[in-house]
Amino acid sequence: MQEKLPFSCDYMKGAHPSILKRINDTNMLATDGYGTDPICEEAKEKIKAACGCPDAQVEFLMGGTQTNAVMISAFLRPYEGVISADTGHVNIHEAGAIEATGHKVLARPHKDGKLYAGDIRQFMTDFYNDLNHEHAVFPGMVYISHPTEFGTLYSKEELTELKAVCDDFDIPLYLDGARLAYALACPENDVTLKDLAKLCDAFYIGGTKCGAFLGEAVVLTNPEKIPHLFTMIKQRGGSLAKGRVLGIQFDELFSNDLYYSIGETAIRTAMRIRRALEENGYRYYLETPSNQIFIVLDNKRLAKLGEKVSYEFWEKYDDESTIFRLATSWSTTDEEVDALIEVLKEIANN
Repeated sequence: MQEKLPFSCDYMKGAHPSILKRINDTNMLATDGYGTDPICEEAKEKIKAACGCPDAQVEFLMGGTQTNAVMISAFLRPYEGVISADTGHVNIHEAGAIEATGHKVLARPHKDGKLYAGDIRQFMTDFYNDLNHEHAVFPGMVYISHPTEFGTLYSKEELTELKAVCDDFDIPLYLDGARLAYALACPENDVTLKDLAKLCDAFYIGGTKCGAFLGEAVVLTNPEKIPHLFTMIKQRGGSLAKGRVLGIQFDELFSNDLYYSIGETAIRTAMRIRRALEENGYRYYLETPSNQIFIVLDNKRLAKLGEKVSYEFWEKYDDESTIFRLATSWSTTDEEVDALIEVLKEIANN
């Protein structure tokens, strides 16, 4: 059976070879469970060092949706909700996971997938100026992602401004880093792990979409803000009895700067695809610098593309056209890109 070219998402393949080797090499090692083993401890120390935050609490969870649900519900009081861009992953792609914890997603209009400090400040001010605000869901924290759901990036200045608003209203800033390795690999990015540790109350370092089989690493910069975090993770099914399987992967990702370099292939190959799209007259829905590319194409040509290429449907553009996404990853090969470019040329010329 002929497989389609794999460009629908960045987690279609398994794990980076060095992670696979490390798991195999330690397969018969007997360790304590739930992340209390020496490998997990070493991985946590490496992450804290990379973030320049020695007092942080680092925990490993199995997936991004669980991570967001655990961290958001842990930060919020029962009457509070989380502010998110209306395009935010927690708002549209997590099957109501946040609402299932008893908290509302307070969706705000986005600009290129991002939230901006001035808009959040106005929203918070308007909320507290409303004489009936005691009858409403309180905005209790801000959720963002880097890259965003549209593949755009926050600048350090933008994060600093968002943090200032959050501090003024005494609410936490939480960052979803599911694709963080790809942000770090972008030439346009000026945000480091150390910046995130200074500007976010918590964030997670994505593994599932960035070369690991599975797993995300939460960094809680001040553990006193969420007492008993591990217990909450366990309660919501986010922990793994064989915790070392997660720890091994992050220990490898944070050895020899692998996490910093693993996204470079995705960014390089995405740039190749963008050049081909431009040369062949394709239309972007939104120009983005990361590994996600959003394109508007008429439905007939998109159907032809779908015969050979696995892509992600995004949303209907109009009656004749659709917005779709192509995504590269750490594992994207030049041969796959060459084949995709040929398909794109063929469709553009017919």
